[in-house]
Amino acid sequence: MSPREVEAFAARKVAADEQRLDGKYVGDRAAGRRTNLTMGEVFAEFWRHPSPYLLGTCLVAALVGRVLAGAGSWWELLVPVGLVAILPVVEWLVHVFILHWKPRHVGPVTLDPLLARKHRAHHANPREIPLVFIPWQAQLWLAPAWTGLAWLVTPTTTSMFTLLVAVYTIKSGYEWTHYLLHSDYRPKSAWYRKVWRNHRLHHYKSEHYWFTVTTAGTADRLFGTAPDPSTVPTSPTVQRLHDLDL
Repeated sequence: MSPREVEAFAARKVAADEQRLDGKYVGDRAAGRRTNLTMGEVFAEFWRHPSPYLLGTCLVAALVGRVLAGAGSWWELLVPVGLVAILPVVEWLVHVFILHWKPRHVGPVTLDPLLARKHRAHHANPREIPLVFIPWQAQLWLAPAWTGLAWLVTPTTTSMFTLLVAVYTIKSGYEWTHYLLHSDYRPKSAWYRKVWRNHRLHHYKSEHYWFTVTTAGTADRLFGTAPDPSTVPTSPTVQRLHDLDL
């Protein structure tokens, strides 16, 4: 498409989502898809996918381990506080350097991780709910990896399980938020509307900006990726990352 056609396409997509936000969009209903679902309906849909169960299992296991480990130290309370504080920066780094990884060739080997491939598919079709979640294949190796890392970086068994509880609580919150942003639930609070629009800009305006998911204007402001949308030309590769096939 020409630059003008790209701008027009993006404008239509954003306008449709803004109408959906206000409950005025009928295009999906005409095509047989429900829009503006209730919180109960999107919550039920959330549990039809494997990721919540995988994360929930890890969270319950960490909680059981933490209870059985006994009383810990007061400073363990700083672990979840610290993780929440750095979450926007972690989101930004993971999004930029892992999810938006561009395939690289090392001799005959192509380095193109599953997470990057799945994320390209997610950008190609942001309304496809199964592509919203962390791939279950990745979760199978992430669980032992997180356990090993927690064992290495903590001085006690209680603090290890405290860290794992915090990690899986935050990951579950991230998974729910990202899913909700792509669902047909209409945001009501001012905070959620801001996060909702921030993520829409990343998917429909430019993949080079607005990388945070659970917040808006935090790490993006820190790293200079939260410009005035009116100053950013619509990227022709926003739905085809790196101009690559899936």
